[in-house]
This record gives sequence, C-alpha cells and structure tokens, in this order.
Amino acid sequence: MATQSLTLQPSGHKMPLLGFGTWKVPKDTTADVVLKAIEAGYRLLDCACDYGNEVQVGQGIKMAIEKGIVTREELFITSKLWNTYHHKEHVPLAFARTLKDLGLEYIDLYLIHFPISLKYVPFEERYPPEWGNMEQDPVPVHETWAAMEDLVRSGKVRDIGVSNFSAILLMDVLSYAKIKPAVLHIEVHPYLNNSQLIKFAQSKGLQITGYSNFGPASYVELGSPTAQNAVPLFKEERLSKIAAHHNKTVAQVILRWLVQNKVAVIPKSSDPVRVAQNADIFSFELSEKEMEVIDGMNIPLRLNDP
Repeated sequence: MATQSLTLQPSGHKMPLLGFGTWKVPKDTTADVVLKAIEAGYRLLDCACDYGNEVQVGQGIKMAIEKGIVTREELFITSKLWNTYHHKEHVPLAFARTLKDLGLEYIDLYLIHFPISLKYVPFEERYPPEWGNMEQDPVPVHETWAAMEDLVRSGKVRDIGVSNFSAILLMDVLSYAKIKPAVLHIEVHPYLNNSQLIKFAQSKGLQITGYSNFGPASYVELGSPTAQNAVPLFKEERLSKIAAHHNKTVAQVILRWLVQNKVAVIPKSSDPVRVAQNADIFSFELSEKEMEVIDGMNIPLRLNDP
C-alpha cells in the first residue's frame, strides 16, 4: 500500500500520514481488528490507556509480528498520558503500565492526552482511569513535561507531544521545553478545520495528527446533542459531489483533504471494506478549488470539549 510520512522534530523519526485509531474499539474484537488493520497496510496505531484496550492492541501487534506481516520497527505506536497521572512521580508509572499492556519495549510517540490535571487514582482502585474521577488537582504543565522528557532520555519513548492543547498552551510549553513537542494531536474535520492552530503549530516545527476525522459520526452514539443536530458529513452535499467526481467515498475525500494539508489521520472501522477504502487515499488528489470548498465548511463545530 502506497503511503507517505511526516518527519518529526527534533528526532528526525518518520510518522506515517495514515494511521488506525483504536478509540471505542471493543476489547473483545480489538486484537483481531488491529491485526486486520496491519494486514491492510496500516503502520501507525493510535492508542491510549483511557481507551481501555491497550492489552488487546498489544495482542494484535504480537500476532502481526509473529505472522511475519511486519517487524516492530515498521510500526509507529502512539499512546497517551491520562489526566490523573500528571504529577512528575506518576508519569513514569503510567507510562510503564502502558508499555506493559502493549507488550512493547518502546513507544514511538507519547502524548499528554489533555491539558487537564485530575486527582491521582491508583491502578488498583481504577484502571483504565477514564473520566470516573473529576476532582481537579492542579499540576503545572512544566512539571508534567519535564517528566515526559525523562521518558525520552530513558530510551523507552522516541518522541513526545501534546493533545488537545491550544496555541497559548503550546507557547507555554515551547518557552521551557528542553525537548520540544514533536506532535500536536487535535480534533480536525470539515466542520472544525482548526486551520489557525494548525498553521501556528506547523510554523513552530510540530506535526499534526487529526482525530475524529468524520466529525459527528463518532459522537452520535455517545448521546451528544451537538452531533445529533449536525448534518452527517457522509450526507453533506458538497462532499458527496466531490466524492462522485473522483469515484471515491466521502470518507476518502475527507481523509485526502487532511493529508493534503499535511495532517496525519487515524480513522477506524471494523468493516474490512471500509478499512481498505480508508487506506486508499494516496491514489488521487483534490484540486485547489475542491480543497477550498471543504475549507469553507468550517462552522466551527467542536465535538470533543471536556
């Protein structure tokens, strides 16, 4: 499968533009879904301890390696530090648990999941942590970031970054970081193109991973009124017209729009046909006018807003 990559700074490591997301993948199917995604050509897997399925993701990775489909070095694995582990002494504990659950010796990219610090909850009381504890326990980002840098120095993490950070928070991190964030992981879809934040982050040397690429589709089942009241992107007339012109699906058009903007994508599906379709985004190109049409769909509609 033809694919492309982004170069991370300052390490020089390559991150695939096309990845596979594992949010909301049920534990009982995760290992098989991950294996099939790797078989279909995906090499970036986006994970998080909060998703509650890292053990099963690790099982899928192990099966793919044992089958000779890939080597560990050919995969790019991302995981994230949850809100309850922001104190400097908790960062290495949380990372060690993720590493153990995934069954790996190192992680390619480790992100601060949210700029939200909540009271620590020991593993034996609740794991995965999820949103069960909402008691705030303010920890300055510089304390958490210094602990993230120590993970890189340990050799167990190749690159570090942030997720759901604003431009102002990025400025803060960049003002003291000894190891600068390599990636900004944010919600990006036609209804929320985040263009100004993306341009700012890219100007500072960060690469972008966009999540919730299909907008409301991921949030309707969560009961989000905002998502339920929005026109599904898969039924959006302008996107449907562009898709018909290229003989592609709306999903492929959205993903293509993102990668042409140098934004890495992490779609997920359990349907083998859709998994293959979502990977086929490097065989066509959107025109400048088509890119402008999609850019113009920005409302903005933010769906992940804790």
